[in-house]
Parts: sequence; C-alpha cells; structure tokens
Amino acid sequence: MTFSIAPMDVSELDRIGRVAGEGGVGALRTERGNLPLERIDVRAAVTGLVGRVVLTTDFVNPHDTALEATYVFPLPDRAAVTGMTMTADGRTVEAELQERGAARQQYDEAIAAGKRASIAEEERPDVFTMRVGNILPGERVSVALTLVGPLVFEDGAATFRFPLVVAPRYVPGTPLSGESVGDGHAQDTDQVPDASRITPPVLLAGFPNPVRLSIGVEVDPAGLELGEVRSSLHAVNQEGNLITVVPGERADRDFVLRLVYVGHGSAAVCVPDEPDGAEGTYQVTVLPPESVAPVRPRDVVLLLDRSGSMHGWKMVAARRAAARIVDTLTADDRFAVVTFDHEVGHPEDLGAGLVPATDRNRYRAVEHLAGVQARGGTELLAPIRDGLGLLGRSDDQRDRTLVLVTDGQVGNEDQILHDIAPLVGRTRVHAVGVDTAVNAGFLGRLAATGAGRCELVESEDRLDDAMEHIQRRIAAPVVTEVVLTADGVSFVDESARPTAIYPGVPLVVSGRYRGEASGSFTVRGRTRDEQAWEAVVPAVVRAEPAITAQWARSELRRLEDAYVAGNSGLESTIVSTSLKFGVLCRFTAFVAVDSEVVSDGTVHRVVQPVELPAGWESAPPVQAMSFGAPQFMVRAPANMPLAAPAPSFGAPPSAPMPVPFAGGAPAGPPPPPAAAPKRRSAPARTGNAQPESLRILPDNGLADLTAIVATEAGRLRDAEGLPAYERRDLLADLASRLDTLLARLTGPVYEPLRRLVAGLLAGGDVNALWTKARQVLDEFAQTKSTTNSSTPDESTPKRRTSFWRR
Repeated sequence: MTFSIAPMDVSELDRIGRVAGEGGVGALRTERGNLPLERIDVRAAVTGLVGRVVLTTDFVNPHDTALEATYVFPLPDRAAVTGMTMTADGRTVEAELQERGAARQQYDEAIAAGKRASIAEEERPDVFTMRVGNILPGERVSVALTLVGPLVFEDGAATFRFPLVVAPRYVPGTPLSGESVGDGHAQDTDQVPDASRITPPVLLAGFPNPVRLSIGVEVDPAGLELGEVRSSLHAVNQEGNLITVVPGERADRDFVLRLVYVGHGSAAVCVPDEPDGAEGTYQVTVLPPESVAPVRPRDVVLLLDRSGSMHGWKMVAARRAAARIVDTLTADDRFAVVTFDHEVGHPEDLGAGLVPATDRNRYRAVEHLAGVQARGGTELLAPIRDGLGLLGRSDDQRDRTLVLVTDGQVGNEDQILHDIAPLVGRTRVHAVGVDTAVNAGFLGRLAATGAGRCELVESEDRLDDAMEHIQRRIAAPVVTEVVLTADGVSFVDESARPTAIYPGVPLVVSGRYRGEASGSFTVRGRTRDEQAWEAVVPAVVRAEPAITAQWARSELRRLEDAYVAGNSGLESTIVSTSLKFGVLCRFTAFVAVDSEVVSDGTVHRVVQPVELPAGWESAPPVQAMSFGAPQFMVRAPANMPLAAPAPSFGAPPSAPMPVPFAGGAPAGPPPPPAAAPKRRSAPARTGNAQPESLRILPDNGLADLTAIVATEAGRLRDAEGLPAYERRDLLADLASRLDTLLARLTGPVYEPLRRLVAGLLAGGDVNALWTKARQVLDEFAQTKSTTNSSTPDESTPKRRTSFWRR
C-alpha cells in the first residue's frame, strides 16, 4: 500500500534549512520528505548512584499546514518523570501534572482552539507517548522532560542505562471490534487492549538516519574515586568527567555506560517533606560484608508458565518473581530464560542456550519477561526436559539450578515426574507455585525429585517472602534475616523490605518516615557462617528531591502492579500519590498549553516512525510509503502484525485522516484483559482420573511419602560434613518440601513429620536441628516401610498402573 506526500518546493526546502541549521547532522532533507522528529538530546548528570536527565525532543513541521506529531518512546523503567516544558517561537510553557482524563481533555480542547499544546503519557513502565499539536509550517517545537532515577550498582561498578527505541512487540489475542485507541501498527486485542498505543511504525533497516542524536553525561563521583568508564553500545568521546556520544550515532539501541567506582560507602539520607517536615523519605545504603563462604558460579534455567490459566494477578506475580530471580545473578553465572504455553519461547536477543549473566543480558531477559502475557495451553513436560538437558551439559565446577514458575495446573503429573527423574542428576529443581488453588502436590513432588524448594504464592502479599526463600538458595546471600531499625523516627510502611544482602551488591532501602531524623539507622542480620552482623549508619538530613521522587516511582510501580492484578480500588490512591509527589504514572499525564492562538485548529496528524532495533533482521515489507518520488519501506520482524495505514500528508484537508487517541480512549490504563481460554492439546483420559484427596500423592499416599522420606534421609547422610550455613539451607529446603507434601494428608501417622517441619521453620541451633531431622526421617522411613510391606493400608486404594505403562 502506497501513500503520497506532497513534495516540497525550493522555498520550503530553504525555509527548513534555516530552521534546522545548515549541515545539521542527521537532518533529513531529501526528496523523500521530512519526518517530524528532528533531534533527540539527552543531558544527564550522574551524582554517585543517582542520575538526573533532561530529555529534549525537537519537532519540525516541513509541510504547509499545521501538524500534530505523535512519538512513542522509551524511558528507564525505574526513572521518575518529574516535569515537562514546551518551547516554541521563544515562548516556554511549564507543563502541569493532572489526572490523565482531564489532561487529555485539556489537550484536545487546546488543539481544537488553535493553541500549541503537548502531552506526555505513560503506557508501560518503560514506554511513553508524547503528542505535540499545532506545530506551524516551518516551526520547531521543543519538549523537554526531566527525570531522575537510580543507577544499578554491582561489583564495584554503576550502570547508567538510557533506552532510545521502542522495539516491536508480539501482540497476542483476538482483535477487538471498533476503532483502536491509538495509531500504532498493531490492532488492539482482548489480551492487549492498548496494543495500538505501544506499536509505532518501524523504519526500514538501512534507511538514512532520520534523527540527530546527542547524548552527554556529566559524572560527579560525589567523593568517590572514579575509575574506568565504558560505553557498551555507542562510540563516545570523553573529556574529563564528560562523556558524549560521537555525532552520527543512531537511536536504535540503548545507551549503556558503566562507571567503575572505588570505595563506595554506606549512607543514610533523610529528606523531610516541605513545608512542615513532619514526614519524609529515607534512603539507606549499606555495603555487604566480605563473605567467608565461597560461592561457586551457577548455571540457572528459568521456566515461566504463560498459559491461559496464569491470567490476571498470577501472570503479574509470576513475571515479578522471574525478574527477581534474574536480578540475583552475577557476572560469573550463566542462565537461560524459557517462557512456555503450548509453545516454547526465548528472549529475542539471547536464544535458547545458556548465556553469561552480564548486565546487558540480564536487562534483555527482564525486558522480555515484562512483556509476557497469558495465552494457550500448558505443555509442561517439554520445557522441563529441555531445561534439564541444557543443565546436564554443564561442567562439574558450576552449580546447576532449574526454577519453574507456574500454577502447576496440568493433568499429566505422573508422566512428567516419571520422564524427568533420569534427567535430574545434580540439578537442583525449585518450584514457585502461583495460584489461589495451586497444584501443590505435583510441585511438592517435583521439588522433592530435584532436592529443591517448593514455595507457594497464594496472593501477591505472599510473593516477597516466597521469593526471598528461593533467592537465598539461588543467589547465596552473605547476610540473611535482615532487619532495619532507626532512632528518632517511625516507619510509615513496613512492607516490601529486603531481608537479605547479596555479595557485591549494596543493600538500598527507601521508604517513608515520621519524626525528626536526628539519630541513625541500624541494619542487623546473620552471616552465612551463623554470626550476628550489624551496620550502624548515621542519618544525614538533606534537601534532596531526587530521593523522594525515586521512592514515589517505586511505590507507584508497586501500586500499578496490584491494580493490573485486579485491585481496581487502588486507582484513587495511585492518582493521589502521583499528584502529591509530582511523579508521572499511568493514571496521570503532563500537559502544557500555550495561551497564544496560532491556527484554526485544523491539523494533519502523523506518528513518528522509529528505528528497527540494532541487530534485528528485517522481514518482507508490510507497508510502503511514498515521500516524493523515491519510496522507503516500513519493515518489521517476521512475527509482527501488519501496520495500520499511514496518514497522507499530501491529502487535502477534507480527506479522511486517522485521529490518534480520539473517541473512546480510556482516561486511565486499560482494564486487565479478559482471561484467555486454556487450550487443550489432547482429549482428557478419564480412565486416569483420581480422587481429589489423593492429588498430592496419587497412588498409595503413605507408601509414596515413605519413599520420598527415605530419599531425604539419604541426602542428609551424604551432606553430614558440609559447613553449618549449607546445612541450614538444606534443612530449610527440606522443611519447604515436606510442608507441601503434608498439606492435604491427614492422620496421626504423619504427626512426627509435621512436628519436624514446625521445628525446622522455627529455627535454632543448626546442629541440633540436623540431628533431630536425621532421627525423625530415619525412624519414619524404617517404620512405615515395614508397616507397608507387612500390612497393606486398607484405607488407601490399590496402586494402579500408570497410563504410560499400559
């Protein structure tokens, strides 16, 4: 499909030359026409571990009628957008943060009245939309966003990452009827009802650079010694502490800067609210102690269930759990991420094998996980088998771990356990069951087979505790049971506190407090060698709005996740938090309106095409546009839907034009998508149906549990000589598995195991707990084995032959 654009005459080209500046790098001035986004400028100031950024976008109208430009762009997902200004014709307008529906209405009314206006909205934590309307012919309008965010610090280096392009996303689901809520190339679907707002058109790979990109980062070590500075993906120049991108670089990949700091220290900063200071925001940073326990490099395979039954809060919780697991990995580790339903998927840039857990690879994995949506059926055997096969090829110098995040709602549990048992070997298998009615029995047996933990997450409130247990076994923290206290202040919110400190990664805790911050903060915990540990950090009071903004951003993310999971009553809390702290969220928007009337309100609308991400392969063209005589093609990855028709700049004003975001666009984020039906891969076998009371151990419950207990007793005997911290971890895993297996078994015969689980969960001296566990397991295995062999239990059904043996 071809759309024509009226070519510019000599006078127009001359006018644009004066506007854009002679010889401007990246200025697109050819017979193909001009795109509205002319320049992206990123000015960042990094102070210690805080980054402050001003992002300026320049829009130029090369046509002979007023223009409205729409630009879909990324920002760091942890950054807080705290302000916006619009500048045109020497006039600067400060934007106002409003509830999203009110902001849209004000913007639309301003455009209709012929006034310049701009609006910035959040679509996803890392995807935003900017609209700039009534740009006069030949005019330049600049919109600047201010934002602040934390730098990730690990192993002596901080990472400043600024994304520059929104990559095409797979959009599952059935297309919705009616007009789309946005002007992207993808149709809105029942699973992604705002798909048209996050899928901007994509330029053909190899198209001349359409945007002039400039990036400058000023680094203030804040009293620390700054070592090596490295740019991972862009060519840069460095003069002192100023790093700039070489002219001509394209906005087709993230800008990533690694800053090596020497001597990073602990600190506690309190920022009182204005004007009274009765409440405030604190941020405590504590260095991890030197670990006395050696940590071996690990190979980790993460399996995330994305089947239809995971819809709603379960999918949100599962994505968070998976991302937290990836975040615990270090540069010495390798990992693979697998998402599955009736098909198996992998992150686009990482492939199916184990890759080093570098910053870039972990970021790509988390980015992939953030876009996973529930769909199809649950084919569980293949991804587990593939994951175990992948780990089976690891060398003996690396720990092997497989983590499964699922609701476990499959009917072929016995087949799965039977087929994977020979493949487990040295691999530790952990299961995270996410559901209000999780298939706990199957997941407990799976963890028992792989000597791992089984953690059940029945609600989002339980997620943090469950993930702490899994992270402890995967990431080997140097301090556990972490508790934060403070002198002179009381904490407003006690939730979501980290309870472990990991090697090479400072503990950073922020929150709200009441009182006068004149004392100190104390962090206490237990090291892996069973020693008490504490760090006392004096509180320093500062007027540092960046800390308050960073906390507000993280709090809004937490509330938005709960909203998406189904807690719709949080909308007013999200809006009030956003407006109180001046931080943009999905329910609010920044809007700037100039008081000057500059047109009759008739505008042509265009969505700015974006670059195809570097390294992506082009597919056959899905849409063609004609800019003057030659053409360029809009391409997309092979799995990308067809693009929506592009607007025609050369069409007369009466021609029908797509109107972005018009009509029934929601005032806030779209409601959670409807549940996708679960796809069945084969008819159910009714001959294998089992009573609900036997789902935990489907045949002879007592006999099967006895066999598992005997295996557990053998594991303890084999681990007798391990250090105390490793034996404590093993006991914690044992308690987790037994607790799950005993969940639905009743009767006095199981009481010794129940008492053992209670004792292990209560904690205490590791040597005493170890001795007790060995005694109880040995006695249960021997006694019940004798009972089962001599006197069958008439209360349980006879063992049936599993269907795969028929």
